[in-house]
Amino acid sequence: MTKSVWLHELTWPDIADYLKSQDVVMIPIGATEQHGPHTPLLVDTAWASDVSAEVARQHGVLVAPPMHIGWSPHHLGYPGGITFRPETLTQVAVDIGESLISHGFRKILFVNGNRVANLPPLQIAMAKLRFTTGAYVAIIDTHLIARKEVCEAAGNARDGSHHAGIVETSFMLHKHPELVRTDKIAELPDRPVPEFASGFPMDPPLDQNIAFSQPTAEEFYQRTGGNGAYSNPKPATAEIGRAVFDVTVKRAAEFVAHVKTLKVDCKRCPIPI
Repeated sequence: MTKSVWLHELTWPDIADYLKSQDVVMIPIGATEQHGPHTPLLVDTAWASDVSAEVARQHGVLVAPPMHIGWSPHHLGYPGGITFRPETLTQVAVDIGESLISHGFRKILFVNGNRVANLPPLQIAMAKLRFTTGAYVAIIDTHLIARKEVCEAAGNARDGSHHAGIVETSFMLHKHPELVRTDKIAELPDRPVPEFASGFPMDPPLDQNIAFSQPTAEEFYQRTGGNGAYSNPKPATAEIGRAVFDVTVKRAAEFVAHVKTLKVDCKRCPIPI
């Protein structure tokens, strides 16, 4: 029987055997936050887990247990959301990385399914691990790893990649259709393009000016009109979702193939726990 790619489904001797020839581990980190009335709170964790598992199967690497909690305070205006403080997410990511490094993993790849939003805490965790252990640490963001192709797959729709819009809804229709409430997919109006984007623009115009700001839960609730979706999900299809997923896996797999070739001088590993 073929062994699982999931670390937590293996025995410790299985993992010891893996470490004799490989040192890569992918760590999927998502979120538990609302995605409109039509898709579940699982969406971001599904992004991270599904992409990680498929890439792992292609390249024979292992995947750590998915982390379902990310940084989502602006979604707490809707029931069910759970968030870490940013410093908690950073420390949890560091703790996971240190644990794996202590066993001989030398290439730590955080796979961020809470696209863009989790990046600041994870970037700090990446730097902490890199500079304190010497291990190679990187982040695969499930949108930014194939940003151009994902936008093209969604027809370069403005705001198509935004929260619970075309891209995310299409992904769920492709990978987890049983969890999508198609009867709740509402036609939403285009939102005006602000003079300065409040976060990292994910869709055309990709050259939009930015002045970073953080909405509160109440402000995000008002922006999304009590629906929860930031952009129009109505054009979403499983076919778009398949294209989005496939190109994300393709680019992530190319990056993992590159990482496997790297020589890592990890003089400070293993570290004391």
